[in-house]
Amino acid sequence: MLERDIEKRVKDYARSKGWLAYKFTSPGHAFVPDGILISPKGVVIFIEFKQSGKKQTAGQLREHERLKNQNCLIYLVDNVEYGKEIIDGYY
Repeated sequence: MLERDIEKRVKDYARSKGWLAYKFTSPGHAFVPDGILISPKGVVIFIEFKQSGKKQTAGQLREHERLKNQNCLIYLVDNVEYGKEIIDGYY
């Protein structure tokens, strides 16, 4: 499945559970995760979407590590089922 299709299906699922789901872009700052999801309880997670089996680039890994060092929740999602599990885990 294509990355964009995984992203759409996971975000649609999140919205069906009352989450806010945003595309994350940061002008002038490369390698940020693809999406920000905010639960009805206020939990904020960052998600990097990838095709199944694909890995993050070196720049993405660096940015993800920076976010982890700030105690942010960040996930690599390469299939719809895993994305749904993450959402359900915070629901």
